[in-house]
Amino acid sequence: MRFDAVTLFPDMFGLVRDQGVTGRAHAQGIWSLKAWNPRDFTHDAHRTVDDRPYGGGPGMVMLAAPLEAAVDAAQAERDAQGLREAPVVLLAPTGRRYGQREAQELASTRQGAIFICGRYEGVDQRFIDRRVTQEWSLGDFVLSGGEIAALAMIDAAVRLLPGVLNDDDSALQDSFNPALDGLLDSPHYTRPEVYEGVPVPEPLLSGHHARIARWRREQSLSLTAERRPDLIEQARAAGRLAREDERFLASLPKRSS
Repeated sequence: MRFDAVTLFPDMFGLVRDQGVTGRAHAQGIWSLKAWNPRDFTHDAHRTVDDRPYGGGPGMVMLAAPLEAAVDAAQAERDAQGLREAPVVLLAPTGRRYGQREAQELASTRQGAIFICGRYEGVDQRFIDRRVTQEWSLGDFVLSGGEIAALAMIDAAVRLLPGVLNDDDSALQDSFNPALDGLLDSPHYTRPEVYEGVPVPEPLLSGHHARIARWRREQSLSLTAERRPDLIEQARAAGRLAREDERFLASLPKRSS
């Protein structure tokens, strides 16, 4: 899988390319990343990538031409490597919300993406209309640029690739994963058995696999019902809750409005 990032701050992408499990996977060739600075595709002495908006208003708008040239260069290099043409993704508040499902879709295609990391007040709409194929967003807030969002999206997808995590089953226990029916993960414990007077829950010490699995399921249900009841409703609507799950949920104290 290959990712490209069109960004004014290419060094920021060293965070996922060089560090942690994603960095190790990059070194192993499981995935690759290249950053493209639109300033390298300008033709004036000042390497201008932005200008004032037509119609007035605060801030500056990123120019279409350097962005388009950077995308062309990324696609050409992909073509030379025999890779399929990648979706061009703009990180923007108007985009589709990126979640675990989208990360899994991205990982499963192995196609990767070309991320457009905007800055200033935004990007010339003509570039968006001509070249952008998808718009994604992390949530209902505004960042200084698209880099942090792209880093999060890349990390979420790469860790789902086979061989990235030491144990591929680890990703199956992530919150929002279909293996957990889209619910939140249960709490985790490690040594010591008693910390500051608080012991590890007894079911986890029992060695009884079915009992441990049920404890984790009930903890997941309880935490999700408390923190994200919308996920409970989604799982129920999809038919993912068993009768035993429903009985447990019915036994929980009612949430005060």
